[in-house]
Amino acid sequence: MAETHPPYSSFKKLSSFFNGITAVSGVVLIGLGFYVKFRGAALTRVLGLSHAHLHHVGYLCLVLGCVTVLLSFTGWYGVTKENRGTLLFCSLFMIFILIMEIGVTSVVLGFLPTVQDMGLEHNVVTLRTNYKGFNEPDDYSTDWNSVMEKLKCCGVKNYTDFSGSSFEMMTGHAYPRSCCKSIQTVACDGHNVSTDIIHQELPGILATLLLFTKLG
Repeated sequence: MAETHPPYSSFKKLSSFFNGITAVSGVVLIGLGFYVKFRGAALTRVLGLSHAHLHHVGYLCLVLGCVTVLLSFTGWYGVTKENRGTLLFCSLFMIFILIMEIGVTSVVLGFLPTVQDMGLEHNVVTLRTNYKGFNEPDDYSTDWNSVMEKLKCCGVKNYTDFSGSSFEMMTGHAYPRSCCKSIQTVACDGHNVSTDIIHQELPGILATLLLFTKLG
């Protein structure tokens, strides 16, 4: 009966555990990719051209997820078969991915404040130009209404984003009904900006998304 070396046995178990975590993370990325690809179309249209790259994030997540899953199974095969070449390949590849992630994260964090400011300003201008109203049939207004109701927000930052907009000039209202906490209430008249009537306690749509990004 062959002798079992506890340290080596522990290493194999630890490697299998990490490969399992890698496989799960790959599956999560694949799921996120499908969600962004099939459920993020309306959000992409609402946020405007400056956020059109969100549409491609789905494909990126799908590719990264598939690569991660394949890498985890390759590592698992190398551990179970005690194949040094396979283990070396997986180790070098993971180190390469780690270096790339550190580099990309550093660049993103460095330019994040500038990108946030530019994105907010662009979307406020787009909203003021293209949004028509609560019952308007155009896709842009419909998507905005849907997102504001679901996220319980009003505008990009708050209701003042509609000041000087096409919507205000056409209707004379300071905000649309989709900003109201209850669109059926009489006080939701487009002029009453009380916190009891419209959503003000939460940040606007982009600010909400950026907050989730930071917390994530």
